[in-house]
Amino acid sequence: MSTELTRAPPEGWRAALSTLRRSLRVRLLLGTLLWITIALVTAGFVLTAYFREYAISQFENATQIHLDQLAASFDLNEQGEPMLRTPLTDPRFMRPLSGLYWQINNPSGLDAMRSRSLWDSVLVLPGDQMADGELHFHTIRGPDGKDLKVVERTVHIADRPSQDWRLVVAAEVQDLNHTVGDWTHRLVLFLLILFISLALAAVAQVLIGLAPLRALQTALQRLSGGPLRRLEGEFPHEVQPLINDFNSVLDHSVRVVKRARAEAGDLAHAIKTPLAVMANAADHDRRADGPVGDLARLVADQVTTLQQQVEWRLRRARATATTEAPRISTPIAPIITQLVRVMERVHAERRLRFEVKITPDDLCFRGEAQDLQEILGNLIDNACKWATLLVCIHASVVDCQLTIVIDDDGPGLDPAQRDAVIQRGVRLDEQVPGSGLGLAIAKDLVSLYEGKIALSQSPLGGLSVSVTF
Repeated sequence: MSTELTRAPPEGWRAALSTLRRSLRVRLLLGTLLWITIALVTAGFVLTAYFREYAISQFENATQIHLDQLAASFDLNEQGEPMLRTPLTDPRFMRPLSGLYWQINNPSGLDAMRSRSLWDSVLVLPGDQMADGELHFHTIRGPDGKDLKVVERTVHIADRPSQDWRLVVAAEVQDLNHTVGDWTHRLVLFLLILFISLALAAVAQVLIGLAPLRALQTALQRLSGGPLRRLEGEFPHEVQPLINDFNSVLDHSVRVVKRARAEAGDLAHAIKTPLAVMANAADHDRRADGPVGDLARLVADQVTTLQQQVEWRLRRARATATTEAPRISTPIAPIITQLVRVMERVHAERRLRFEVKITPDDLCFRGEAQDLQEILGNLIDNACKWATLLVCIHASVVDCQLTIVIDDDGPGLDPAQRDAVIQRGVRLDEQVPGSGLGLAIAKDLVSLYEGKIALSQSPLGGLSVSVTF
């Protein structure tokens, strides 16, 4: 028992076929071209068949005219032998093996007269019986081996009504076949030109018809990567209702974002004030000895933790609402310049040197400026805490993705520490001030923008943080 194995198409082919099946442009073009092909092929067969029938009819009519001339000229002389009163007008009857022949058979079935074009050959006819004046058509083999179309008729002479004379006119079908073949070739060439013209017209029609969809795609790209908040442009009446509905959804998203930000601000105001009061009260009594001091220190620690958690959650809620809304384009250079100025003041006593390189100068981040400040602020501040003398900030486009790399010349981290340091609340050195939330906040914000953050060894010897959007 044999089993036939069917090899599955490669993954790339399957992906390409899936893309073609889901392409509206390809489906329209293939459907149109298939219909044009079917219509033209059908028209070619029908026209060829009609022309062949017409050519055969004309061919038979021409041979029948020659037969009528032969019958009109046919007569018997005084000895009862056949004769032609006048020769037939077509000169091909006089040229040997010209392809046009006539022959007269006597009542015995033998040829009594034949055209000069037959030379020494005789037309061999089938032995069928014909009524007087009835036309018969046959196809026989000619003197040079070519097929002949034969038309014949039985006639009687008034003086000898008992004698049946068989008049035959034959013509080669090669000319007929050449005529039909030439017509077919010309028709195929014409239909091919017509197919190319119709195919080009179909391509133009599809491209022009789908142009509004390409305009819609361009508008969506501008919406996702630029300052637009709504779809703008002139669209056909068939597409405009979709544009209106989409703009309504965008307007609703903007209202949701504004409401989320307002609620986040209200929540911050409602929670931060009581926490600040509790922190001040605990700070007043935590220096005391005994249970009161212990309780105050406990409350102060818990209040600090709560404040950090509140800041964490509020930032995350704001970033989530922002990323769900239509994104705007934020220039990177002003944000980094502002953050470098702030870090120079915060870490002024350490006399750090900052090296900034942005390529190109107008590089933009597709998102809110506040989120970019939050991400880069935490990362640059962390680099400044560990750097010895130098912090390098490079921003560029790598493989069509925005990439920002922050390097420092500090002690760096081993691979195990790199995985742990971006976890929320993890601090590897308690002597360095901080909450352990900076890198984790940056990681969460980057994730919300569908980006990636990676830690590695810096060329400067310290830590290298790479952010990709």
